[in-house]
Amino acid sequence: MPKGTTINANRYCETKKTTASHPKQETRNAFKGIVLLHDSALPDTAHATQELLDQFGWGFFDHPPYSPDLSPSDFHLFFKLKEFLGGKRFGSDEELGNAVTTCLNELEIEEYDIGILKLVDRHDKCLKVGGDYVEK
Repeated sequence: MPKGTTINANRYCETKKTTASHPKQETRNAFKGIVLLHDSALPDTAHATQELLDQFGWGFFDHPPYSPDLSPSDFHLFFKLKEFLGGKRFGSDEELGNAVTTCLNELEIEEYDIGILKLVDRHDKCLKVGGDYVEK
């Protein structure tokens, strides 16, 4: 997104529509059965967003409020990205964006799967204890 862009429900929905209408069939097929992790932010909870998710057949998983132990910023890929970018300096947003893209493209597909499975496991633990704190 361009610097200073506000993410509202319309922008969020347009991004999802662009993703779902990818020209390559295999990419479109990869988006079947998607479940998004949502919090209480307005773009996530807006009526337009809910309708679009229903239209695509995508589900959503509510992020428990006030659960720092389940914070998406603690998600698996951010550790890999931090390692990759550590100690580097960038002269522009474009250079940083290119470095992030390079890092994510170099990761094996299994790296993505591992992180998602860890997130699901931690959410399951949270649900089993009624939303109380969960040790990692």
